[in-house]
Amino acid sequence: MPIAGIYGPDDFANRPQGQHQHEGQITASPRAAPARTKPTLPTPSLEWTPEVARATAPLYERVKHVIPPIEWPLMAPTIQAINELKRARGAVILAHNYQSPEIFHGVADIGGDSLQLAVEATKVEAGIIVQCGVHFMAETSKLLNPDKTVLIPDSRAGCSLAASITGADVRLLREKFPGVPVVAYVNTSAEVKAEVDICCTSSNAVQVVESLIAPTVIFLPDRYLATYVASKTDVKIIAWKGACEVHERFKGEELRAFREADPSVQIIAHPECPPDVLAEADFTGSTAHMINWVRERRPRRLVMITECSMADNVRAELPDVEMLRPCNLCPHMKRITLANILESLLTLREEVTIDPALAVRARRSVERMINLKN
Repeated sequence: MPIAGIYGPDDFANRPQGQHQHEGQITASPRAAPARTKPTLPTPSLEWTPEVARATAPLYERVKHVIPPIEWPLMAPTIQAINELKRARGAVILAHNYQSPEIFHGVADIGGDSLQLAVEATKVEAGIIVQCGVHFMAETSKLLNPDKTVLIPDSRAGCSLAASITGADVRLLREKFPGVPVVAYVNTSAEVKAEVDICCTSSNAVQVVESLIAPTVIFLPDRYLATYVASKTDVKIIAWKGACEVHERFKGEELRAFREADPSVQIIAHPECPPDVLAEADFTGSTAHMINWVRERRPRRLVMITECSMADNVRAELPDVEMLRPCNLCPHMKRITLANILESLLTLREEVTIDPALAVRARRSVERMINLKN
């Protein structure tokens, strides 16, 4: 069914002034700070040598279809240094599917979508977690691992969705709709997570909404994911006027043009896309579900409507699938680089910290999502 209503910052006359976050800005919780333990290590040699070539050859086999051989000597010494440093530090690297191939396939210990990374963050034994993703992902790892050091290589790696709503906005929504449960997409700050009943990802959004056994649910902040969820459930959805700056730029007419050029092409899309885009897709799902779909179907030609690096990462694994490229880059994800991952491990900066009282409340909503039975 259509969403029952949609609200945004301008719909509340009594909204506190100065609360709105700008795109990519981090204000929901304390900014990343230098880690407090272990000294800075000296910078290792970053020369391309026969030893580095031999050590990184198996890694290049994973990415040879998406990284030209002329570029590998520029990346391999840093990749080798990172992999040695993370062992020396007792660190684990988590990488989102939108990270570039040299990170996702070259240095990450665990890769996946937001739900996978949230779950895996609870299982790691390492004392240091390096989160290769955006700030809300690092916050989520910290919420689930309060006694561990969580680092983000660049704390400016924000998210347009997370920046679209504040904790104060959630409180105003609760005042307007008393008694209506609130679901927050995991793409939100810890401050927002602390104000809601449960979190969700695009993988489990419908399941989370229906688990509340409520006739109406507030779903925030992604208006397009809310619209998609509303189309899959009888629960009335009240949405927020947020959107992902990567996915909202896609247009249905682009996809129709691909089909006209080649009727055999397969199109898969992320549910953060507008409805006219999803209407043209052969499959809609989270990044993890999209990857599994490609693994199972092995289409000859594919249009993957999401962030560009995910198409590269899938093609690295499945080189027989030809990827057509109407993708959009996420400027925030691309703030994470091999160079600042190395710097983060050398200096143990930048550490993610969250106010303990706020973290208790935010952790509850994330754990409710993780503990939800299938």
